[in-house]
Parts: sequence; structure tokens; C-alpha cells
Amino acid sequence: MIRPVLHGFAPSVYTRVARLVLHEKGIAHDHTEVNPFDPGLDPAYRVLHPFARVPVLVHGDFILHETAAIARYLDTFPGPALTPQDPRAAARMAQVTGIVDAYGYWPLVRQVFAHRVFRPLEGLAPDEDEIAQGLSVSVPVLAALDRIAGEGLVLTGADITLADCHLAPMIDAFACAPEGAALLAQHGALSRWWARMARRPSITATDPGYGAARAGQDLTVPPAMPERGA
Repeated sequence: MIRPVLHGFAPSVYTRVARLVLHEKGIAHDHTEVNPFDPGLDPAYRVLHPFARVPVLVHGDFILHETAAIARYLDTFPGPALTPQDPRAAARMAQVTGIVDAYGYWPLVRQVFAHRVFRPLEGLAPDEDEIAQGLSVSVPVLAALDRIAGEGLVLTGADITLADCHLAPMIDAFACAPEGAALLAQHGALSRWWARMARRPSITATDPGYGAARAGQDLTVPPAMPERGA
């Protein structure tokens, strides 16, 4: 069988989504590190991704970008099914992915995580206004996800779906910021989901350094912001 190749950037939350799916499915694969922020990025990469983002999956002569599409394709491989058979659960799974991409990624990652955690690592001052705005916008996002987690169709932390894989990197990054962790703690069902997810081997195996931050240690990641690749 042809091994798929994942082209991605280690700090990217969207690359991590694909890596989580690969790990949960047990898919043997190869990895090519691509820094989309590199001014010397090989122009040939645009053959794989016309917008020069990450991740990209190459499986033989099949090239696929957009994270949700990659996850769906990988779920057709042998291994535990990550798409529920129940139509309502499958719809909730798609809903979580949509919420994350449309409303969650920017405030959770690009505002709260980037300015409270990532920028200081680069010797840059955080923008407190960006953090405050991100926290404010995060409130309805977390509330919506909390309701879904409380319903019990997906985001249970037990029966893993593509929704778990799509959301976990965002929550992991968000919770590295003290304000993010405090806000997450106010959402009981979502907090319980994350407590279970954080113990999964796939989370540990794909951790780009956030585990150290959760433990109050230095966060060690390459000096560039996680790149959106949805």
C-alpha cells in the first residue's frame, strides 16, 4: 500500500488535526516539514497548495489540501471509524468542525494563544486588546461547544470522532493561556471532554510543546505562529 505523505508545520494547529487523525487511525505515513512563513519557501509547494498553507496530504498521485477534507479522506482508511454512523451524531461532528473553523480558530488561537503565549516566546509584547477581544469572542464559541459536549452525541472524550480531532488542538492552545484555561473551566461539559482528551496517547504523540506549557514550564516550539490551513 502506498504510504500517504503529510506536508505540514509542527506548530500549526491544523497540521496537528491531520496528525491526530493519522494517529487515531493507526495509519503509517511519512511527514515532510514545511514552514509556510519561510520567505524562501519553494515555489513548487504551490503545486501542492495554491495558497501556500498547511497541511497537504499526498497519497500517490492524489493531492489534497483543506484540513477537514484531509480528515474525511483519512477516515476511509482501515482503522477505527471516526465518523459516527448515527446521522445526528454525524451532523454534530460536521457542526463542530464548522464552528471551529468559522468562529473558534481566530479568537482561541490567533488572538488569545498567539498574544499571551506565542508572542512572548519571540520576544514580542502581547497585545492586551487582542487578548481581551479574543476572550470576549470565545465566550459564545465555548458555550456552543459546551452544549454539544453536554448533549453526548459527540465530544464525549470516549468515542473519538473527527470532531474531537478538529477541536482538540485549538483547545490545547487556548488553555495554555491562563485566561483561556480559566474561561474553559467555566464550561463543565467541555472541560470534562478536554480532561479526557488530554490523556489520550494521540494528544501526547502530537504535542508540539503545549504539554510543557500546561505544566507551567517553558513552551518550546519553532518561532512562528500556527498557520491556518482549514
